Amino acid sequence: MGRVAAPFGVKGAVRIEPFGDDKESLCRHSAWWVGKPGKLNQVAVAECRAQGTQLIARFEGCADRDEALKYRGFEVALRREDLPEPAEHEFYQADLIGLAVVNAKGEQLGTVAGFFSTGANEVMRVAHEGGERLLPVAGGVVRKVDLQAGTVEVDWGTDW
Repeated sequence: MGRVAAPFGVKGAVRIEPFGDDKESLCRHSAWWVGKPGKLNQVAVAECRAQGTQLIARFEGCADRDEALKYRGFEVALRREDLPEPAEHEFYQADLIGLAVVNAKGEQLGTVAGFFSTGANEVMRVAHEGGERLLPVAGGVVRKVDLQAGTVEVDWGTDW
């Protein structure tokens, strides 16, 4: 859902870089899962507000800048059951990880390994035998997602 960028002020607040369009949705939750990948801990959110493109939050028990500094670089997540159901033809990125990526010709390009944002658009990491492909999640590149079949169809060549 986001990442702790840095401490904010001297009273234990942190700046959060939210992922996604609805940055304030995180503020509607009283607890977040915060930490390094695979080592997230539930943290009670004492305060949260939007400021520009970021959020300013303070966690329970975090009362000064030194304590807030310990959170720098940590991921911010929510439990799956706390998220709303995606609309038709929408998907959570986490649901796509591990799916086979194929093009319109049926050629296997690899499997979805993850996503990252460039600021201009999201990028899908596709792992394959020779390494990794980076495909933009924009401009009609992702043509179809079939969760039942476990595939993501893309408009992309094997030699691109």
